[in-house]
Amino acid sequence: VQLVESGGGLVQPGGSLRLSCVFSGGIFSIYVMGWYRQAPGKQRELVAAVTSDGNTNYADFVKGRFTISRDSAERTVALQMNNLEPEDTAVYYCNARFIKDVNWGQGTLVTVSS
Repeated sequence: VQLVESGGGLVQPGGSLRLSCVFSGGIFSIYVMGWYRQAPGKQRELVAAVTSDGNTNYADFVKGRFTISRDSAERTVALQMNNLEPEDTAVYYCNARFIKDVNWGQGTLVTVSS
């Protein structure tokens, strides 16, 4: 499985970004797709995840600001991030998980700063 993220960048507080991840090399429908993030000096943490039947799970700090979605036809997963805060600054990683098969993208940097 290969995962390629895009969409990171610099945004002002209160702004929005949309991250996208393209999945290849496996059967997309069997994987739980997720986004994780890792800020400097901190552990990697779950942001959001979505199953193949559309069930979602969000971290508490998302507070309704982020939305995860997946497109089976395009084999992509997206993370729409609104009302971004400086504390959201991190490298965001796409994740594909099926039982013990765990795959990561290379990460995309999101910087929230004025």
